[in-house]
Amino acid sequence: MRILGLDYGTKTVGVAVSDPLGLTAQGVETIERKSENKLRQTLARIETLVKEYEVEKIVLGFPKHMNNDIGERAKKSLEFKEMLERRTNLPVIMQDERMTTVEAERTLIESNVRRENRKKYVDKIAAVFILQGYLDSVYIKERLQGEVYGKD
Repeated sequence: MRILGLDYGTKTVGVAVSDPLGLTAQGVETIERKSENKLRQTLARIETLVKEYEVEKIVLGFPKHMNNDIGERAKKSLEFKEMLERRTNLPVIMQDERMTTVEAERTLIESNVRRENRKKYVDKIAAVFILQGYLDSVYIKERLQGEVYGKD
């Protein structure tokens, strides 16, 4: 079972995918968008990736404010969730993404990626952090419940 992780932004969508066992997340790509309101090509690319990686579930970053409020970006993410569910017929889980872009930026700095090149990678790395956070929470939850990993 593979899971797709997405970091949905105004101009880009970072993409990550889990390994077949659902233990680790790897960055795949950053989908560039020409306009914030034009999502047809973005959704088509995500559909292609879902088929290519045989994805069974999508995890979408949920950009809540630090005080836990839901702002305009989070509302747009919820709208994107509905579009993804209609288009792919897959469950889409919202995953708190607070601080993932900051973590991704820090990781790139620590990896000595030049400032002008960081923008190319930050969304894909943020998608990895979003997906890995979800995978870790599911693994821990199932371990605590004494279930075998992979059962829903």
